Amino acid sequence: MQNEVQVGDRFPLTIRRMDINGAGIGYYRRKITFVTGALPDEVVVAEVTAVHDRYLEAKTHRVRKQSPDRVTPVDPNYGHVGGVELGALSYPAQLKFKTDVINQSLAKFKPAGWQHYDVRPTIGAVSPLHYRNKAQFPVRMVDGHVRAGLYKPGSHELVPLQTFATQRKLTMQVITGLCAIIERLQIPVYDEKANSGIIKTLVVRESAATGEVQVTFVTNSQKLPHKEKLLEAIATELPAVVSISQNVNKGRTSQIWGDTTTLLAGSQYITEIINGIAYNLSPQAFLQLNPEQTAVLYKEALAALDLHRGDKLVDAYCGVGTLGLALAGAAGSVRGMDTIPAAIEDAKANAERNGFTNTEYVTGKAEDVLPKWLDEGYRPDAVIVDPPRTGLEGAFIPALLRAKPKRFVYVSCNPSTLARDLVHLSKTYRVDYIQSVDMFPETARVEAVVKLSLR
Repeated sequence: MQNEVQVGDRFPLTIRRMDINGAGIGYYRRKITFVTGALPDEVVVAEVTAVHDRYLEAKTHRVRKQSPDRVTPVDPNYGHVGGVELGALSYPAQLKFKTDVINQSLAKFKPAGWQHYDVRPTIGAVSPLHYRNKAQFPVRMVDGHVRAGLYKPGSHELVPLQTFATQRKLTMQVITGLCAIIERLQIPVYDEKANSGIIKTLVVRESAATGEVQVTFVTNSQKLPHKEKLLEAIATELPAVVSISQNVNKGRTSQIWGDTTTLLAGSQYITEIINGIAYNLSPQAFLQLNPEQTAVLYKEALAALDLHRGDKLVDAYCGVGTLGLALAGAAGSVRGMDTIPAAIEDAKANAERNGFTNTEYVTGKAEDVLPKWLDEGYRPDAVIVDPPRTGLEGAFIPALLRAKPKRFVYVSCNPSTLARDLVHLSKTYRVDYIQSVDMFPETARVEAVVKLSLR
């Protein structure tokens, strides 16, 4: 069977549903086929792009029968770059899809009682466009000009971008301006094949609250030719930029950031304000990419935790303290931990800036720190976790089940690892509800706030 289908083959296919990455799913000769650019209930001509033992990958060559939910793509580069994979799907249909992704994940992993979970409709964004407050764009020479943008899927071929449907407009204006300055000053940009040149990536972050912009040049060496002229030009031509840093990341690597970041000009931080809490953001500090929906997410987390005055709260995977500080006003005390020392320093600074004296932050892995605290006699009344896409680390769950906090909220950015973790957690905790929030419109990503209580 495998030899009968080859890359480049085309055939009509009826699309049944979408997978968790936003690809259409159909069946060709009983083999599951994932088709990018295809929507549920469409009939498409699929073109095979990869053949595997148990499934096929394909792209949409042509749409024969169109879904009523298909719209004009939100960006002209739809299909050529990532970040807008749902850009041809109407926004109400995107929200339904994201709720369905959670249900798909529950059905796959089957945590206790999953058929009866209260999976609530996804909360949509007021504005599903131009929401991203940060861009990390590689910089290359394209047709003799300095350009920044995104790679075509599965390649390192740069698609230059001066506007983009999901990026905030000022961010894109700054990136375009930086490219013009770099070109004018003839600062060498990175050549991946030769592993030569200086500027590899532009990282630009914008504060929705203050309009401040932070720029980081990720470079292939510590050298930055014409640095003084570069800084002068930015100050003159891009006045919104108040923080400029250089990060050194040598050689060919899939990692964007290197180990060393140096402030070149301006402030070390920019300030973002969410639900009245001000956060200092250093270049590598993590903050959700959609400020408006982050405010919604944090309100949902506060409502789900239902903190009582005097509660001892653990904020695991705390980052720069964003979630814990959003909850600190309702808690008796907050303890947080994170593996990145700079994030912990930012969390302490953010607590001080906002006048919180009931917080404590330490560097370390959640799965190491929580058991240590329990051994010392500390017993949290409430725990909130916001882990990376990989979900909760194995040793953390036993420690949590040992602590048995009355109130527990899991904030997830990956429905698959959430459902996997609920298999273990649901033996001790009841899932009261799952409320998803659309943090990333036009993409297949979804965040969820899960309220759990002791059985």
